[in-house]
Amino acid sequence: MNFRLLSKIIGLLLLFLGLTQAICLGYAYRFDARHDQLDSVEGLSISVGINLGACLLFLWMGRGSGREVLRKEAIAIVGSSWLICALFGSLPYMFSEPKMGFCDAFFESMSGFTTTGASIIDDLKVFPQGILLWRCLTQWLGGMGILVLFVAVLSYLGAGSKALFRHESSAKEGGGLQARIHNVAIRLWQIYLFFSLLLFLGFLAFGMPVFDAVCHTFTTISTGGFSPHNSGLGYYNNAFIEIWAMVFMVIGGVSFMLYAWLLRGRFDRWKKEEETKYFIGLLVLSILLLSFYNASVSGDLSLKQSFRHTSFQVVSLMTSSGFVIDDYDQWPPFTIMFLVGLMLFGGCAGSTTGGIKVSRWIVFFRTVRRELNESFRPKVIRYVGLNGNNIDEEVQQQTMFFIAISAVLIGICALILSALEPGLDVFTCLSGSIAMLMNIGPALGDLGPTETYASLHPWTKVFLAILMAVGRLEIFAILVLFFPSLWRTY
Repeated sequence: MNFRLLSKIIGLLLLFLGLTQAICLGYAYRFDARHDQLDSVEGLSISVGINLGACLLFLWMGRGSGREVLRKEAIAIVGSSWLICALFGSLPYMFSEPKMGFCDAFFESMSGFTTTGASIIDDLKVFPQGILLWRCLTQWLGGMGILVLFVAVLSYLGAGSKALFRHESSAKEGGGLQARIHNVAIRLWQIYLFFSLLLFLGFLAFGMPVFDAVCHTFTTISTGGFSPHNSGLGYYNNAFIEIWAMVFMVIGGVSFMLYAWLLRGRFDRWKKEEETKYFIGLLVLSILLLSFYNASVSGDLSLKQSFRHTSFQVVSLMTSSGFVIDDYDQWPPFTIMFLVGLMLFGGCAGSTTGGIKVSRWIVFFRTVRRELNESFRPKVIRYVGLNGNNIDEEVQQQTMFFIAISAVLIGICALILSALEPGLDVFTCLSGSIAMLMNIGPALGDLGPTETYASLHPWTKVFLAILMAVGRLEIFAILVLFFPSLWRTY
């Protein structure tokens, strides 16, 4: 392991983090200071200073390192970078009024960078706008992925760039484009910026204030779910804002590599892209089914109201955005269980969403179907395909293993959560485990859409924050840090 090179990359990461905090500091100086909210200016100033100081220390430790990142270093960078971002990203919360303790700040920061959207803040109105801007900006940075930005900016990463790119869950399914990783990373961020600008202009057109539009742009295209208001997008009670947000949650739920192919004129990729078709189809069918069901079992809810609330929550939860305009915890049990299933499905591979991903479920069900067919007709050879291509046995095994280990982790983490928080019921613990590992945000029960995670024990919050990172990096990239024997010889 080249620890000097690792220190150098961490130093550059902290430099970038410090510069982004400086942007929020500039806004806080112009706005919060005028409204006698100098605490945010002081807190962000201290945070920027600590980040830049740590940056210089790590760069000094990394002096004389080589320039090329190899696979071992890439694995360490992937796992550690999110923990470092969450750690140093928590500083503004700790040094600005109302000040948070370390565990609360770490939880809120990790929730931002992993675009989970869970929060320990009961009342956002007591926080200055500079801190609220930083809170939402962390989700925008985490949406496309800081590591993808690194690959785009640092052209000298060499062979390690492919490993960084592959382990970043918002940058998968590249196909032939991965021959030029650096250029692809630049293109992905260009697309991300374009959609962000379009989303921002739409929010303004529908009457959202500028600051709110900036914050919700950051948290919608990243499918994060944070908001500067306690009631989120429901604060505006504006159907046009909700529809516009839904459109871009769906856009964020589709693989950004597909948009890159579209820009290259490869429309044939869209025609044969099965995952996107299943993703959109499942969304539409779920909306129609649950809208009619909710309206039929509720005596005081019209079909129009049911469709508005149901469609928004289905899109929000399946894309792991976590925005809430209605307390779905009070919906019929069938609807709640259906929504939990959608949380597990998630969006498309290569999107900003969480969840297991639709492509994995396609491979899973087709593999199960093949095994069932072969059990009755063993002499008939059947292949598992996706997008017109055969999926080899290794990929099938990896998919089955990923889904299996996800199920096991959900169960184990729910068990640990129940031990740490004896006052929580079984369904709350189970849904909380799913909400963290799938990067959903709000869970059910005592951790439901109208609740926060503030009442939990501080160490429970740290545990859940680690689960967010595990889910964001899709389990393997973070767990490998705890097994040094694997990456020492990688």
